[in-house]
Amino acid sequence: MRRFGQAGLGIAEGAAVLFSAFEDGGEMWTGSGPRLATQDICFDERFLDAPSVHVSLSMWDISGGANQRADIQAVRITREGFSIEFRTWGDTRVARVRASWMAIGPIAFDDDFSPD
Repeated sequence: MRRFGQAGLGIAEGAAVLFSAFEDGGEMWTGSGPRLATQDICFDERFLDAPSVHVSLSMWDISGGANQRADIQAVRITREGFSIEFRTWGDTRVARVRASWMAIGPIAFDDDFSPD
């Protein structure tokens, strides 16, 4: 369990379309083998420390003609933001992916002293 101490608790959330590969014949739709799509996310406000981030698929458009393989995760998490990585492999064909995310972490109270 992660404890945030005496700081306030902030929650940031959002969603991002990672790619739409069907219309333009992108690699996620036409390729094979290991493939990666990355989307950088910036928080509206900075956390005091790197938050805990949860990422999930909120929409995927995937071909039913092959195995459906997907891995999604938050990486490079900092006080200012993080990156979403979506991976697939083999003969999986993915047309579109949208990811939803939630970050929970320590924030300063409005009346805290800040030397910045």
